[in-house]
Amino acid sequence: MSRSLALFAIGLVFGGGAGFVIAAGNGITFDGHDHGDPAHHGADATETMTHDHSTPVNIAAGSDAPSVSIEAFKDPMSGWNLKVTPANFTFSPENASRADVPGEGHAHVYANGDKLGRLYGNWYHLTNLPKGEVEIKVSLNANSHSPLMVDSVPVEATTVIQVD
Repeated sequence: MSRSLALFAIGLVFGGGAGFVIAAGNGITFDGHDHGDPAHHGADATETMTHDHSTPVNIAAGSDAPSVSIEAFKDPMSGWNLKVTPANFTFSPENASRADVPGEGHAHVYANGDKLGRLYGNWYHLTNLPKGEVEIKVSLNANSHSPLMVDSVPVEATTVIQVD
């Protein structure tokens, strides 16, 4: 019995290591996000080309340009509740990682510059924040994950909270 367990442990160690090496060699990151695979998003090659985190989607200023505001409220049980209020923008989780559509997409939430995750609605619960002053930032992003900009200025909002 102990020999079986030892062989099992050895298999896990070497098998896991081989898996990481194969994944890294194929461009797959630890979060499973493979930009090199067109099937990554369940999309065709045209849609995959739109998935570019670095190329901003720039919109001209005007009354129909998107904007965002945020408010943070201390949760009575734990953490903070972040209210995100976009204008001229619709959260569109069903179109994430697809072609851009003007006025829709999702948000990215950051704490002290570290991305916490994506947001597809108006509320986000913040937990495990560092103690002290914490800058919370929310940016609006197109379906393709590209940052939205209005006249080359990122569409984002920030607030600072004091975490005890």
